[in-house]
Amino acid sequence: MAPITDGELMAFAAATYAEDKKAEDIVIMDMRGISPVTDYYVLCTASSLPQLRAIRNEVRDRFWEEQQLHPVAADENFESLWIILHYGDVMVHIFHKDRRDFYALEELWSDAPTVDWPPTKPEKPKAPVKKAAAAPAKKAAKKAPAKKAAAKKAPAKKAAKKAARGK
Repeated sequence: MAPITDGELMAFAAATYAEDKKAEDIVIMDMRGISPVTDYYVLCTASSLPQLRAIRNEVRDRFWEEQQLHPVAADENFESLWIILHYGDVMVHIFHKDRRDFYALEELWSDAPTVDWPPTKPEKPKAPVKKAAAAPAKKAAKKAPAKKAAAKKAPAKKAAKKAARGK
C-alpha cells in the first residue's frame, strides 16, 4: 500500500487505529491556517494506563506497517498520562480520561473546526424481512381413551359359588 500523504486521510487512519483499541471521544480538529506545527489534531481518550499504551502502540505500529511512517517527534512519558505522536501533517494526542478535561485542547483551539468522525458511511439498505409462512397446524390425532372392560366373572367361578351355597 502506498503511503498516505493527504493530512485528512492520515487523520482518519490515526483515528481508526485508535478506535481499534477502543479509544473513546475521538475528535479530529482541522488545524490548517491556525497552527504552523500541523494540519490535524487527532484527540482520543483511554480509560486506563494499559489502554493508553495499547492505543499508542497500535497507532505507531500500524503507521509503520501500513504506511512505513515513524513519528517525526513523540512525547511518550506515561507519567503525564498524555501521549503525543507527531507525524508531520497529523499530531495524535492520546489522553488518559483524567487528563483530557484538564488540558482541554478543544477549548484552547476552539477556533479550529472539527472533522466529522467517524466518516459517515452510506448505510446498506436493509433486506426486507421475510415473514415465515405460518405452518399449517397439525392436528394431533386424538386417541379415544381405552375403556377398561368390566371384568366378567368366569362362568366356572359363578357355578362354583352357586354350588357352594346350595350344598
